[in-house]
Amino acid sequence: MTDTSSYSTKKPHFPPVLWLAIAAVLLLFSNGNWVIPIAAWLSPVFLLRFVRRQKLLRGILPALFVLAVTGFFAWHGMVPVPGIGYLIFIMAMSLLMILPYLMDRAIAHRYTRFSSTLVFPLGWTTMEYVNSLLNPFGTWGAAAYTQFGNGALVQIVSMTGLWGLTFLIAWFGSVVNWAWEKEFTWSRIRYGAGAYAGILALALLFGGARLALFPPSANTVRVAAIVQVEKLASLVKSEIVMSPFRGKAVQKSEIALLRREFGTLNNDLLRRTDREALAGARIIFWGEGNALVMKQDEQRLIERGRALARRQGIYLGMALVVLDFGNKPLYENKVVLIGPGGEIAWDYVKSRPVPGTGVNNTLRGDGRIKYIDTPYGRLAVAICFDMDFPGLIRQAGMANVDLLFAPSADWPEVAVHHMRMATFRAIENGFSLVRPAYNGITVAADYQGRVLAQTDYFASKDRVMVAQVPMKGVPTVYARIGDLFAWLCVAGCIILPGWIVGRRRAE
Repeated sequence: MTDTSSYSTKKPHFPPVLWLAIAAVLLLFSNGNWVIPIAAWLSPVFLLRFVRRQKLLRGILPALFVLAVTGFFAWHGMVPVPGIGYLIFIMAMSLLMILPYLMDRAIAHRYTRFSSTLVFPLGWTTMEYVNSLLNPFGTWGAAAYTQFGNGALVQIVSMTGLWGLTFLIAWFGSVVNWAWEKEFTWSRIRYGAGAYAGILALALLFGGARLALFPPSANTVRVAAIVQVEKLASLVKSEIVMSPFRGKAVQKSEIALLRREFGTLNNDLLRRTDREALAGARIIFWGEGNALVMKQDEQRLIERGRALARRQGIYLGMALVVLDFGNKPLYENKVVLIGPGGEIAWDYVKSRPVPGTGVNNTLRGDGRIKYIDTPYGRLAVAICFDMDFPGLIRQAGMANVDLLFAPSADWPEVAVHHMRMATFRAIENGFSLVRPAYNGITVAADYQGRVLAQTDYFASKDRVMVAQVPMKGVPTVYARIGDLFAWLCVAGCIILPGWIVGRRRAE
């Protein structure tokens, strides 16, 4: 007979710091440089567990420290803010990120009903949405972007924007903690767990059906995306070009040198454009600012583009940076679209210049997305950083744009992440996307986020991407209702905590 007296039925006790350590490791891979999609779902589970097991400040302060430290490494090189400014930025973002945890700990922690699980995702979604409206970096850091590879799940953004997906990720963390506090006893958690699982399943079913039943079936058009050679970077960062931004004068001889260098690069762009047109491309766009030109030479370059477009019968998107030393603003970042008859269809100036020291010297666009009807569908344009602002790009969805071009310029640390961010705008608004990216990932994607073609600037020599892109987009719910889901979360974030506090007192 076996002696069982030495066996204990007591469940093992794990110190709360273990959950904090697990959360810290997962947070490193939840966003930023090294995204592992599942980590974005799991990190809130363990950070919530730690905060809930501590007194308020003993939980919040270590969690804030972990968010700041992991954020420092996860986003290093991706945020274009140097030195102490980067530390301030990370601290500010960490203070924002801790707010949903603080709400959950203060309000939902001792309320055991399933409705308490909504406090954390409502707070998280509200935090991300309000931050996207006020933060000059837009939607950078949004949790939804981490799920790029999950084709079925990300289709939900065609209805709710980023915010529905963010809500599902955050809600998972609070639902698991709710079940954890009930010791995962099935009889106590089955209805709540079933409710969350059912909603997640509906989201996946919707996405799977959208992919399987409504794939792009329209005719396609051959497009080419042409990106400039390495010498562009050395010219942009040269002492001559940077001098006016530092308040220094530029000599006439230096301007003459720049004009010759710019001319050489622009000749190469036009040569490669002519080659791709001869190969059959009907629409050709250049990477952001890939044609550098002095103000006095701008019209001459545009006339050359007009002659080429007319001769080849193509649509040509000339992405220009126009330098005007001695005047304010010092430069314009824009796209001039030339039609097959040589006519200028639009002159679009970047609406959202990247924050930094040069922003005050940059001409800012009027914030209106321009579009034109063509035999290849309704075309529109935005430039790089514009794509990080869903509210701006939603104009294209409201206008039923079929194909949006987004000339861009990145750097190695952000290349993959920034490309993925732009692809979400295509899913949200129902257009196909062509994104020629200097120093980044050039991509063509359809309105369901499928990558049709892709070229890595750092792994190719010619840096030309050719793709067959659908000529017809689709309407989406998000394009019609905008950020309604996010505003409902904001309202819920205000109403639900008060309701819970009232119920708690009544009980």
